[in-house]
Amino acid sequence: MRPLNSFLKARPPPRQAALAAILALAAFLVGCASERSPRISPTDAHALIGRALPNGVADRSGWAEDIYTGFTAQGLEPTHENICAVTAVIEQESGFHANPVVPGLPAITWKEIRARAEHSGVPWMLVHGALGLSSPTGTSYSDRIDHAKTEKDLSDIYEDFISAVPMGHTLFADHNPIRTRGPMQVNVAFLKQTPAVRTYPYPVTSTMADELFSRRGSVYFGIAHLLGYQAPYPRYLFRFADYNAGQYASRNAAFQNAVSAASGIPVIPDGALLPSNGEVGSTESAVRALEGRLEVGDDEIHSALEKGKSPGFEDTAIYKGVFKLAGQRPGHSVPLALVPRIKLQGPKISRNLTTDWYAHRVDGRFQQCLQR
Repeated sequence: MRPLNSFLKARPPPRQAALAAILALAAFLVGCASERSPRISPTDAHALIGRALPNGVADRSGWAEDIYTGFTAQGLEPTHENICAVTAVIEQESGFHANPVVPGLPAITWKEIRARAEHSGVPWMLVHGALGLSSPTGTSYSDRIDHAKTEKDLSDIYEDFISAVPMGHTLFADHNPIRTRGPMQVNVAFLKQTPAVRTYPYPVTSTMADELFSRRGSVYFGIAHLLGYQAPYPRYLFRFADYNAGQYASRNAAFQNAVSAASGIPVIPDGALLPSNGEVGSTESAVRALEGRLEVGDDEIHSALEKGKSPGFEDTAIYKGVFKLAGQRPGHSVPLALVPRIKLQGPKISRNLTTDWYAHRVDGRFQQCLQR
């Protein structure tokens, strides 16, 4: 594309000069628009996706079409790197099984129900008796739990129990505890915060939350969670960490690291800038120690940290000021992205796993895909 100033060297008459300038500007804008437009044809994109799928994947054409639609419906570029990032997450989360089997699911479920009964103060004998009742399928809830193999099986049981048995409201408060769903294990809570809901290209037969159990729905929203936001990341590794810990978690962890460097107060870089209980957390306390140097007050600090789950946080004076102060300390590294330090917990986790383990595990699959 020719530089704009190359069109301005000649000096024709005023009217011709004006027309030439308009045409030059139009050519410049068209050139820029063409550079922003998709550069990969549907045929090439499908070929890239096909090569990115691991060997042994069943229904390769179906997976390829769902992945391609997930990109195009959201206006995301199906580049080789983006495609490999998505397939790496799918491989890690489900091994390309649309409705993945969870080993030991009945035992996990009984343990979780017993814990909820204790938390709610309901005697276990009453809970066990209620689960022995016949469910809408004609089989008892207990028997269905004993034979559940997937999260979809278990979700259906919970939904029936909550709607048909009064004790279901007591134990689960009308809240289906199966939150991560489908081959990309997308959390139901993500649906409330992503604009990708508005461009969902498929007909919804039940609820959007149930769509996450489908391959197409989980892949679509998984792509949105992984790639549908802008962040200052030099490597896909940090997106993989965010996929586990939440969007912008790696950016926020880097900010916490900068806060520690600037204030001298240790802050665990877990990516959570504000605690869920509404109290003043360690990150906010450490930033408040910098109030004089940042020339800000408590309200401005809290308001900035509330933007920690949005791109707008990077535009705040708090974010910029903290990194500026941290950069002034000799010998301190202040990266803009850092894998959060989080220990993974949950009913399905039996090993000592962390977000760092997850991110590097997926990144290894990503690197293998790039070589395929």
